[in-house]
This record gives sequence, structure tokens and C-alpha cells, in this order.
Amino acid sequence: MKKQWLLVAVVALSVSLGITVGAECAAAQGPAGAGASGAAKESSHSSHSLNPIKWVKKNSKPSTDSRSDIEKKLEPKLQAQGLLAANATATDACASFTALNECVAALHASHNLGIEFNCLRAGVTGVHSNADISGCKVADGEKASSLTKAIHLLNPDADAKGAAKNAEKQAKDDLKEAGA
Repeated sequence: MKKQWLLVAVVALSVSLGITVGAECAAAQGPAGAGASGAAKESSHSSHSLNPIKWVKKNSKPSTDSRSDIEKKLEPKLQAQGLLAANATATDACASFTALNECVAALHASHNLGIEFNCLRAGVTGVHSNADISGCKVADGEKASSLTKAIHLLNPDADAKGAAKNAEKQAKDDLKEAGA
């Protein structure tokens, strides 16, 4: 009984393999008959790729500006708006932030609400720089928090969520103007 099933399985596999190889040979030959050469050209040079990676358009102009280049472009604007002191640099102010947009948003929030930037930076990044933050309501060793939470901690009376959203929009606009 086992031999019969084995024989049936081998025969079925052989037939399946034969059909597959035969189909590949037939497909390799291409279409036959009148107009076959035109059909062969169309099928081999399809305008639609089956590769999904090719469906995504590539950015025609990749950004070559580094973070420091963008910071240098932003610096005069931030100083003119009163977000940075005339002798301060965006690079120094944003050094502890992982993302530049977070730094610019913190600068805007600090300016809009009258919160000391060093306190807000310490709350958002969790990094306590050499700046004096003794008057801040941010505990030493505290983990980084969101801009909203840091604003609420430093100014409980403020609409922290609205202020953070406004500051993030201002930061997005500034970065867009700087080419980021």
C-alpha cells in the first residue's frame, strides 16, 4: 500500500514538473503568428514595473544642508525675533536637543510664555547644562519630557497644550523658511 502511494506521489510530481518546464519553454518562445514581433516587444518592455519600490517617486532634489547649516541660516531670524540673544548662537542653544524642530519650538514657547529658556530646555531634554537652573521647577536627574509637560511644570497657569502646539507651528514655519 505504501509503495502505491509513493508511486502516485512520484508520478504526480513528475507530471507537475513536466508541465512547469513545458510552460516555461513555451513562454520563452513568445507569441507566434501575425503581429507576433510587436506583441513580443510590448510584453518585454512593459511601462508598469511590478517592483513596488519603483512605484515611489524619488526626491528630485535631495537636501544637502546639514543641521549646522540650517542653524546658521536660522540664527539671524531667531535673534531678530528676540528668541536668541544677540551674542547667542543657535548651535549652542540647540546642542542638547536631538531634533532641531524641538529646539526652535522650545525657543518660541519660552519667548511666548516668558519662561526661562534654560529651564524649558532642561525639562524637555533632561540635560542639565552648565547654565544656572537653580530657580527652575525642574528636578535634577529628571527624564526628558514633552514640551507640553515641561510648559505645564514651569507655568501651571498657562494653556500648555495650546502653547506647545502654537510654538511647534512657529518652529515648523521658521524651519521651512530656512530650507529645512
